Amino acid sequence: MPSFVLYLLGFVILSGGILFGANILGVSMEWIAVIGMVLLGIGVITGVAKTRRRDTPAVSEPSTDQS
Repeated sequence: MPSFVLYLLGFVILSGGILFGANILGVSMEWIAVIGMVLLGIGVITGVAKTRRRDTPAVSEPSTDQS
Protein backbone atom coordinates (compact mmCIF):
# COMPACT_ATOMS: atom_id res chain seq x y z
CA MET A 1 0.00 0.00 0.00
CA PRO A 2 1.45 3.41 -0.89
CA SER A 3 2.61 5.57 1.99
CA PHE A 4 0.12 8.32 1.07
CA VAL A 5 -2.80 5.90 1.52
CA LEU A 6 -1.47 4.76 4.90
CA TYR A 7 -0.97 8.36 6.00
CA LEU A 8 -4.47 9.32 4.88
CA LEU A 9 -5.99 6.24 6.52
CA GLY A 10 -4.35 7.12 9.82
CA PHE A 11 -5.53 10.70 9.54
CA VAL A 12 -9.10 9.56 8.81
CA ILE A 13 -9.04 7.37 11.93
CA LEU A 14 -7.70 10.27 14.00
CA SER A 15 -10.33 12.62 12.54
CA GLY A 16 -13.06 10.08 13.28
CA GLY A 17 -12.01 9.99 16.92
CA ILE A 18 -12.01 13.77 17.14
CA LEU A 19 -15.44 14.01 15.49
CA PHE A 20 -16.84 11.26 17.72
CA GLY A 21 -15.56 13.12 20.78
CA ALA A 22 -17.16 16.34 19.53
CA ASN A 23 -20.44 14.46 19.13
CA ILE A 24 -20.25 13.16 22.68
CA LEU A 25 -19.56 16.69 23.93
CA GLY A 26 -22.78 17.88 22.28
CA VAL A 27 -21.36 19.91 19.39
CA SER A 28 -24.02 20.49 16.71
CA MET A 29 -23.88 18.39 13.54
CA GLU A 30 -23.24 21.44 11.36
CA TRP A 31 -20.03 22.22 13.26
CA ILE A 32 -19.00 18.57 13.23
CA ALA A 33 -19.33 18.59 9.43
CA VAL A 34 -17.24 21.78 9.20
CA ILE A 35 -14.56 20.33 11.48
CA GLY A 36 -14.55 17.13 9.42
CA MET A 37 -14.05 18.96 6.15
CA VAL A 38 -11.24 21.08 7.59
CA LEU A 39 -9.50 18.02 9.04
CA LEU A 40 -9.82 16.17 5.74
CA GLY A 41 -8.27 19.10 3.89
CA ILE A 42 -5.41 19.33 6.36
CA GLY A 43 -4.88 15.58 6.07
CA VAL A 44 -4.64 15.65 2.28
CA ILE A 45 -2.33 18.68 2.25
CA THR A 46 0.06 17.27 4.85
CA GLY A 47 -0.09 13.79 3.32
CA VAL A 48 0.94 15.09 -0.08
CA ALA A 49 3.69 17.22 1.43
CA LYS A 50 5.13 14.36 3.49
CA THR A 51 4.93 11.60 0.87
CA ARG A 52 5.83 13.61 -2.23
CA ARG A 53 8.92 12.43 -4.06
CA ARG A 54 11.57 15.06 -4.52
CA ASP A 55 12.42 16.08 -8.06
CA THR A 56 15.85 15.00 -9.20
CA PRO A 57 18.12 17.89 -10.12
CA ALA A 58 18.53 18.47 -13.82
CA VAL A 59 21.94 17.44 -15.12
CA SER A 60 23.37 20.00 -17.50
CA GLU A 61 24.72 18.79 -20.80
CA PRO A 62 28.44 19.30 -21.38
CA SER A 63 29.17 22.17 -23.71
CA THR A 64 30.38 21.26 -27.19
CA ASP A 65 31.48 24.82 -27.99
CA GLN A 66 35.18 24.67 -28.90
CA SER A 67 36.33 28.19 -29.66
